[in-house]
Amino acid sequence: MKINHALAMALSALSAGLLISCVKPADDNKAADVDSQKVVQDSAATDSSVENSKESTEQIVAVDISPEIAKTYLTHVADDIVIPAYADAAKQSDLLNELAQKHCTQAPVSGDELQALRAQWLVLAQAWSSAEMVNFGPATASMSNLYINYYPDERGLVHSGVADLIAANPKLTPEQLAGESAIVQGVPGLEEALFANESLDASQCAYVISASSALSTRLKDIEKNWQQNATDLLAIDKTAESDRGLNQWINSLLSLIETMKSNAIDQPLGLTGKAKGHLPAATAGQSRAIINAKLDTINKAMTDPVLTAILGSNDENKVSDNLSTALADTTALLAQMPEDLSKANKDDQQALYDHLTDVTRLIKRQLIPALGIRVGFNSTDGD
Repeated sequence: MKINHALAMALSALSAGLLISCVKPADDNKAADVDSQKVVQDSAATDSSVENSKESTEQIVAVDISPEIAKTYLTHVADDIVIPAYADAAKQSDLLNELAQKHCTQAPVSGDELQALRAQWLVLAQAWSSAEMVNFGPATASMSNLYINYYPDERGLVHSGVADLIAANPKLTPEQLAGESAIVQGVPGLEEALFANESLDASQCAYVISASSALSTRLKDIEKNWQQNATDLLAIDKTAESDRGLNQWINSLLSLIETMKSNAIDQPLGLTGKAKGHLPAATAGQSRAIINAKLDTINKAMTDPVLTAILGSNDENKVSDNLSTALADTTALLAQMPEDLSKANKDDQQALYDHLTDVTRLIKRQLIPALGIRVGFNSTDGD
């Protein structure tokens, strides 16, 4: 099979001179893949809501992906998506640290200076929200993700924990903070210090400086680990014998949107059951910005030109178009809602939840079958 023009253009930009075939040789794992796809197909056939204006899974034809194409795509994912996401989060934490040191020379800090710190915190929080698309590798293996973002904090431990830590350590250092529990560190701890007070005294300033410094160190360690070990983490050198890297990456994106839908929308808003926990960035009143950052990340990953070119090699599928439309509709709805999603009316809250459900179904029942991989066992969605 010849590679189509769009796919050739996208891949050649990333790997000049690489000879690529669109035909993936048959291997011993193919039978298992077919069986797992049939399970997805059978479950999809029972849900009539998917039939409305969407292709059923039975109409999705798996794309032939050669080991060379898979290797080039996964290298692109590591170099151009994953590592830059961690690098950006580390950069934004550094900028918050620099800003805190600048403004905290003379405490108390309030007014425009405090607003500047809060604005930079939001940029940092959004950057980490994007990096959370990677739910495997060094961040989760070391549980650093919990130290970076202790959420959902269903019992409100961050609020009291940060206040108690500051009271007990008015001259807190980054080294001291690194030894404390995840509850008082990272993005939520900084949010608590910056938004729960209308001015920062010297001890609160010391906390913000130390927390942002410790966070930067943790993020840079993750970034460095990925730089050194991306080949192993995404099984880039194993594409001839395994689809583990592709499977892990796409399921990680699915996990991000499912976890967001459940922990950050459904549960705190009480849409399908009793309300539990709180919205992300609840103290800052910026839940929409956090959800939008995650949604924007999913949108960029799912409409990535290299992935789109791979999917476009089979003209029978409309997976990219369907996903792009569903994500655009969800983004448009979110843009019309208040910064604090708890203040949105219930109809809009439910509509956002339903839009995200549609997106997860498209990923499970169209994208994943089209790529010839499987829905992971870590799925948190009830669909």
